[in-house]
Amino acid sequence: MITMQITRMQIVIFGGGAVGDRIAREGLARGHQVTVVMRDPAQFEYAQFAKFDNRLAVVRGDVSDPSSVATVAMGADAVVNAISARSGSSLTAAHALIAGAQRAGVRRVIIVGGAGADAIAQRDALDIYLAEAGALDWTYISPAEAIFPGKRTGTYRVGGDHLLTDANGHSRISYEDYAVAVLDALERRDHVRERITVAY
Repeated sequence: MITMQITRMQIVIFGGGAVGDRIAREGLARGHQVTVVMRDPAQFEYAQFAKFDNRLAVVRGDVSDPSSVATVAMGADAVVNAISARSGSSLTAAHALIAGAQRAGVRRVIIVGGAGADAIAQRDALDIYLAEAGALDWTYISPAEAIFPGKRTGTYRVGGDHLLTDANGHSRISYEDYAVAVLDALERRDHVRERITVAY
């Protein structure tokens, strides 16, 4: 049996909401160092991360400010943008993240995309990455139409630009399995400069 050796990474995650929370947990569970960046770190739920205390940092930062992005991303192996498109700042954040990551010398960037109500704002953000992020090894990962709290099964399907549906026409994935897909993309360094979708 051939096993893949995983290099431990320093991962910076912008956004500590439902998606960012699960990505942080998945990264820590795989042995990576994780920094969660929020405008108000006090809002992050620390208790559930207590066992990972020596590998988790929660810091103040702003993904819409290139200087802030560069400061917190300095020395990282990868950056994940997990802010919600509902904040209305996804386009500003796209420009800032590209500029800040380049200043910090971070090439690997994962962008949490959207479906459903977030799709239009996320589509416009994707256009920015396509036009401006050529120097970065970025991957844009859109979830299924329905994303929800659930179990981590470790299984998902990967598609291209079109919404993935199951045999019954449903498009769904749990936050937990979406996080698995994000960490798989980081560790395998696949789907570089592509948009993919993940669903059951």
